[in-house]
Amino acid sequence: MEFAIALTPHSSTSLHRQLYDALRQAILTGRLAPQQRLPSTRALAKALSIARSTVTQSYEQLLSEGYLQTVVGSGTYVCDQLPDDLLRSQSVPTASKPAPTSIQLSSYGASLADLAHPATAEPAAEISFRYGRPALDQFPLEQWRKLLSLHCRHHDWLDYAADPMGYGPLRSAIAHYLSQARAVHCNPEQILITNGTQQAIYLTARLLLEPGERVAFEDPGYLSARRIFESQGARLLPITVDGAGFQVSHLEEVSEAVRLVYVTPSHQFPTGAVLSLARRLALLAWAERTGSLIVEDDYDSEYRYEGRPIPALQGLGLGQSVLYMGTFSKVLFPALRIGYIVLPLALVEVFSRAKWLADRQTPALEQAVLADFIAEGHLERHIRRMRSRYDQRRQTLVAALKEVFCDRVTILGENAGLHLMVRFQTELQDAELIARAAQAGVGLISAQSHYLAGGEGHEFIFSYSELSEEKIQTGIERIAYFLKPARL
Repeated sequence: MEFAIALTPHSSTSLHRQLYDALRQAILTGRLAPQQRLPSTRALAKALSIARSTVTQSYEQLLSEGYLQTVVGSGTYVCDQLPDDLLRSQSVPTASKPAPTSIQLSSYGASLADLAHPATAEPAAEISFRYGRPALDQFPLEQWRKLLSLHCRHHDWLDYAADPMGYGPLRSAIAHYLSQARAVHCNPEQILITNGTQQAIYLTARLLLEPGERVAFEDPGYLSARRIFESQGARLLPITVDGAGFQVSHLEEVSEAVRLVYVTPSHQFPTGAVLSLARRLALLAWAERTGSLIVEDDYDSEYRYEGRPIPALQGLGLGQSVLYMGTFSKVLFPALRIGYIVLPLALVEVFSRAKWLADRQTPALEQAVLADFIAEGHLERHIRRMRSRYDQRRQTLVAALKEVFCDRVTILGENAGLHLMVRFQTELQDAELIARAAQAGVGLISAQSHYLAGGEGHEFIFSYSELSEEKIQTGIERIAYFLKPARL
């Protein structure tokens, strides 16, 4: 051969890998030209004083990758076109001025183009009262890991799921849990497993709304749900929320038909109000009378700290006018994208088909692990433990706000959930207040964007779930210090 190959017998890299690398490099640099014939495996093995099987193994790998080709009766040759050449894209001249796009969006796509980006940037701060994250450091990771390892030993979860509605044992476990904890009337066949609450709301809007139809919506309300309904062309009807929750009486004053009502009755987002029993019954009666459907988003009802839990809306009625939704992202951890809808029987088939078209199934492995986690009692134990932990943090936050700001703050929704809303008496605009808090290393989120009809400002969402009691106290004291000049 016209080139030298140096092999190192005692290297950690095997001889056949060294030979492969040397031959490939010679081909790529041109020392071995296209269509050049290589020595036979016997001749090269003798020249390098190595076993013939080593040369054969290197040749076979280069053949399989497209660097070499064999000609029967003639020998082994370098290929005309190398695989590396195929991977290099040809440069395309760039126009001095970008051409206008000719891609036509659908009405749905166009609505998204005009929509603000759904991801709300979280404040980068040492102490952040950001919403939506449970205390991840308190999750029973070891128990979850054991169940995960157990299911990973089998192969069932590698295949497509048999039922787009979800993993049977998980649906049974959820049905039992909801019956005990939330007085929901359902059987496993009514439960559709979704990729979080977002998919549950999206499927509902997609299947039940025509563009232009009315959706009664809490004001203020859950921003992500609002954006989903708007993306489907719905006309949102803002219904004011007071201390007793969604003001059902306002629906009676609406002359146009209302197709859907979206509510968070157990812990209204973001005010934290709990829909009173009288209003729950009135809303159910209104829905039965008008033929409207109620979307009940029960996102964190597990955490109620004072008084007895009020049964879910779905459990108070016959269950045919309410779509009940829940999620495990707030109870366990956000990366667990498992939610569910309890459907009226008449809607089970169409939702099942829509779910199948959307993504075939929610990942099977996580469903199987969660099913065991619930059935073996780990979920209930975790909730009991975290309810006590969150209650301590809630009390710390409420006490700190009252001690530092006295009558200059109003605290809303402090008896349930993982957050509360605070209304400050201040002359500052929300953006200025947030900026001053950021100077103190504290992240705040305004509630202003959650209003449809426009709030008055000075309201902020305070989540306490992932903060220690020390950080909560420190965060409130820092806010107070930086707001002193503002006559808060």
